[in-house]
Amino acid sequence: MLTYTDSEKLFYRYSLMDHFLKYLFIICNLVFTVMGLVVLGLGMWGLISKESFAQEKISSIGTDPMLIVMSLGFVLTMLCLSGCVGALRENCFLLKLFSFAVLTLIAVQVLLGILAYSMQGQIGGYLRSGMLAAMVRYQDDLDLRFITDEIQTNLQCCGADNYRDWEVNIYYNCSAPGVLACGVPATCCVDPLENGTVWNSQCGVGALMLDEFSAQSVIFLGGCLGGISRWIELHQTQIGIVSIVVVGVQILTLFVSTRLLESIQWHKAYT
Repeated sequence: MLTYTDSEKLFYRYSLMDHFLKYLFIICNLVFTVMGLVVLGLGMWGLISKESFAQEKISSIGTDPMLIVMSLGFVLTMLCLSGCVGALRENCFLLKLFSFAVLTLIAVQVLLGILAYSMQGQIGGYLRSGMLAAMVRYQDDLDLRFITDEIQTNLQCCGADNYRDWEVNIYYNCSAPGVLACGVPATCCVDPLENGTVWNSQCGVGALMLDEFSAQSVIFLGGCLGGISRWIELHQTQIGIVSIVVVGVQILTLFVSTRLLESIQWHKAYT
C-alpha cells in the first residue's frame, strides 16, 4: 500500500492551494484585462468620433480627456495581462513586474489620500479654477461640455459659485453679439422640458438679465461647488467604504501574486 511521509503530505497540500490561487488569479486578471480593453476601445472610439487625430486638432490632443481614458485602459490591460500570463506560464519576471506595479499603485493612492486630506482648504480653489476653465471652453470642447452638463443636471446647480459665473464664457457674456448673450446652458434650467417632452435648449436665454427673485423660477441659482461639497458630505461613508474595498482588493491581489511567486520559485528549486 502506497503511503506518504508528513513532508510529502505537506507538499501536496500546499500544492493544491497554490493551484487554486493560481487559476483564481488568472481568471480575475483575465476579467480585468477584458475590462481594460473595453476602456481602451472607448477611449479610441471617443478620439476617432471627435476626429481628434485630424491635422487641425492634433496639436490639442494632449489635453483631450479621452486620451486619459485610453491611457488608463492601456495601463490596466497591460498590467492585468502581465499578471495573467505570468501566472499561466509561471514567469517570475512578469509576476515580479505585476507585484511591483500593484505595490506602486497602492502607495500612490495612499499618498494621494494623505495629500487630499492635508490640502482640504486648497482643493476647493483647484475645483473652482477647473470648473471655470471648463465653462470658458464649454462651446469648444465636447468632453468638457458633457462633464459640465452632467454635474449641473445631477446636482441641480449652475456655474461654479453661482449662475453669474457663466459670464466668463464669451458666448454667454452679456456683451456677446449672439443669441446666447446673457444666457446660461439649458442644464441650468429648473424645467428644461417646460412640462413637455422636448428639450428646450433655449430655456436659459436671457437668464443673466433677470434679478435673483425672477431668475430662481427659471434656473438654479446655486453654484456646483457647494453642490459637490454637500454631495461628498452626504455620501462620505459610502466613499470611505468603496475606497477601503478598492485598496483592500489591491492588497489581496498583491498578497496572492507574492504567494504565487514564492510558490513557483520554491517548486522550481524543489524540482
